[in-house]
Amino acid sequence: MASADSPRVVVRRSAISRMVRTITSPYYRYRHAKVLHSLRVGIAMLVSILATTGINIPHGIWSSVTLLVVIGGLQHHGNIRKKAADRAAGTLLGAVIGLALILTQNLTGSLPLTYVLMSIVAGICAWFAIGSSGYIGLLTAITMCIVAGHGDNLIDVGLWRTLNVLIGIVIALAFSFALPLHATYSWRYGIAANLRDCARIYTRLLEGETISEDEQVKRFLAINKRLVQLRSLMPSVAKEIDVPQAKLEEIQRLHRSVLSSLELLATGPLMRADAAARAAYARECGVEVHAVRGMLLAIARGLRFGRATHFGIPPATPLTDVCSGVALDLPPDLQGPYWLGQRLAEQVDRLRALLLETEPNWNIERHSRSLLKV
Repeated sequence: MASADSPRVVVRRSAISRMVRTITSPYYRYRHAKVLHSLRVGIAMLVSILATTGINIPHGIWSSVTLLVVIGGLQHHGNIRKKAADRAAGTLLGAVIGLALILTQNLTGSLPLTYVLMSIVAGICAWFAIGSSGYIGLLTAITMCIVAGHGDNLIDVGLWRTLNVLIGIVIALAFSFALPLHATYSWRYGIAANLRDCARIYTRLLEGETISEDEQVKRFLAINKRLVQLRSLMPSVAKEIDVPQAKLEEIQRLHRSVLSSLELLATGPLMRADAAARAAYARECGVEVHAVRGMLLAIARGLRFGRATHFGIPPATPLTDVCSGVALDLPPDLQGPYWLGQRLAEQVDRLRALLLETEPNWNIERHSRSLLKV
């Protein structure tokens, strides 16, 4: 009987271990970010329903609406704190304005006056909605309409809706910090994936392998798409790791320079050379190819696992010194690709040094371990 049950126990433990690993491992949380965010919002939605409709609080739907507005689109830890606070502030301000409009309507009995006041408030909110306080302005106007309607809601309706808005805010803020994905991890893993792809492309280009134009376009488009996504993460990363955004911009610029050099190599005279010329180039530049490829992969491993030792710093000699002395043995038509490869090596060296300089900040694992020791 025990033997018959043992496979079920193994399967159940395996499923539980996978779930625990997904929740606790930064890399697995990065890979399953959408699933975790969906679960967080779904559970928060259930709590809001039970906290309002489940105990018959009137107009409980507005608690769920507020919840979705506040945290529905928030995922990374770096933007949760500020944006959740901004959205909560806008929602509270809108509720107060909505109640004030209901009181104004009850005191004056003039719907046209209420409509004009609502329009003025909406215009003011629109002014702020396109600035740095965009979330506060937008949600102020939305919550004003939820609470006041078009100014014709009864005061008790406005108060119930305000209560539901407050409940929704509390639940949203409570769940906004449940298993958030650090933008720093997404940024690190994105750079690591790009650098691994760059290492593969560089090796194939300089070892004489033929890469079709369609394959080149497909590979470079994937890397460029990731590069654009990295840029959108930088404001959140800067908040999380307390690094000036200008420093992250420099890393982004060097990353793009490496990619641009690869694109030039992929479309330059080296790719138009015959097989014998490319083979000769590969023989002469073998040390360069392996040095640059090794450094790209070392940086990728360091970013992936949070271990700066993978970077190989300090190096015995810079990459540009390792790769020098080859130009004299190459034919004139391959001098250009050689010097372009030299610039690529220089860019990889600078990228490595800059990432090492900021490593104490982006290495969240080491920072967490140091806090535990303290």
